[in-house]
Amino acid sequence: MSLRALLLDFNSFFASVEQQLRPELRGRPVGVLPVLAETTCCIAASYQAKAHGVKTGTSVMDARRLCPDMVFVEARPAVYVEMHHRLMEAVDSVIAVSEVLSIDEVACDLTGSWRQEAVITDLARRAKARIRDIGECLTCSIGIGPNRFLAKTASNIQKPDGLTVIHAEDLPDILFRLELRDLNGIARAMEERLHRQGIHTVEQLCRASRETLRKVWGGLEGERFHDRLHGLEVTQLPSRRSSLGHSHVLPPHLRYAGGAYAVLSKLTQKAALRLRAEGYMAGRMGIRVGFRHRDTWEAGARFSAMQDTLGFLRILAGLWAERPAHGEPTKVSMVFHDLIPVGQDTLPLFEDGTRTPGLDAAFDKVRRRFGNSALYFGGAFLAGQEAPMRISFTHIPDPDLESDERLAGIH
Repeated sequence: MSLRALLLDFNSFFASVEQQLRPELRGRPVGVLPVLAETTCCIAASYQAKAHGVKTGTSVMDARRLCPDMVFVEARPAVYVEMHHRLMEAVDSVIAVSEVLSIDEVACDLTGSWRQEAVITDLARRAKARIRDIGECLTCSIGIGPNRFLAKTASNIQKPDGLTVIHAEDLPDILFRLELRDLNGIARAMEERLHRQGIHTVEQLCRASRETLRKVWGGLEGERFHDRLHGLEVTQLPSRRSSLGHSHVLPPHLRYAGGAYAVLSKLTQKAALRLRAEGYMAGRMGIRVGFRHRDTWEAGARFSAMQDTLGFLRILAGLWAERPAHGEPTKVSMVFHDLIPVGQDTLPLFEDGTRTPGLDAAFDKVRRRFGNSALYFGGAFLAGQEAPMRISFTHIPDPDLESDERLAGIH
């Protein structure tokens, strides 16, 4: 069984980019925040901060307690996206990138002579050198293995700046020193299900049968996990987008009803623009509002599939009217569900006034030419420069669609 996959994972990507572009941050514990507020949490931490126990999801308050010298900076998604594309060009010039998995992770499928360890490890070191040429603070951990799952596992074994190879003949013993949660696909809920089945270690997991794991996972995915774990190639099932949305932690000056609604309006307009750009229509919409010291409130609505901004904003207004009248809002989010490709929807027998394709086409044309903040529906006025472009684990935003301003180049 030969080496078939390489996975490259950039180390503490957001924090490392900040340290590269801002020399005064180098060597210091840095926390990257979605918004500069004491009530939020880190979305990234430098390795100097991680040494003190600060990690993704650590609150600002806890980070200050763990590391009094912490430096907090506000995230700059447009800068990270631009740096991502520069790094992808560097990697692809050495090893052909098969799939971009996230903004800080790429997979390369190995064929021919690249399956020989001496060849692929030399290419991996050359890719690291190309990355270093872009920035001395930018490092990556590379894993190589019989399949992508094991390559991902290998990339996590040595951080930062690691290069680890897992051979088929090393399996499964090489995995026994890991914890269950170290394996991609096992989060807290799945770990608890494994525990209920009497599986508490990776060794026990590797000894379990395909039938046992099928029972734990509740279906075929358990058998697929078993096969990946034992070095087999598992065909990736095609996926289809099922939802699209945005969220934003409200800054202190917008933590009231009008401010929260303005941000929701802006998020909805941004999501509608993305929906059209990606060629989808939505048949359901949901919104959530988090309150300080109160339960999160949520509401949703179903409708005939559409992609029209004005129609979505009317639905938003109806949902917003049902909100609780008390409490200080701290976070808002919206999401479109039941997505279907344009052209696969069933046209309504009677027009209901929700579709405004000509209006959206005109709006989108203006935005493409002058920027997304050049024209918008007035409900988002109070949001101003709030709710900027965000990066999720699986979505690399397109600045032309999601940025409020033109990019300033990275130097």
